[in-house]
Amino acid sequence: MRGIERMVGDERYCIDILTQIAAVNTALESLAFKVLDEHVNHCVSDALASGDPKEAATKRRELLEAVHRFARTR
Repeated sequence: MRGIERMVGDERYCIDILTQIAAVNTALESLAFKVLDEHVNHCVSDALASGDPKEAATKRRELLEAVHRFARTR
């Protein structure tokens, strides 16, 4: 973000700024998928394996809310 702010402050060419914004968006989306994958494979999986229906329901709800939030940003 600071790099993009500097580009704007330096009055860099608009297309260069937009290209950098697109690159940052792509990197953040990739990171979000990795975090989501880890969450499913660890937190949600552990909650389901625990046998605690309340914990499993909580993790399932959190997962669905996170997916909905992520889908709205796309």
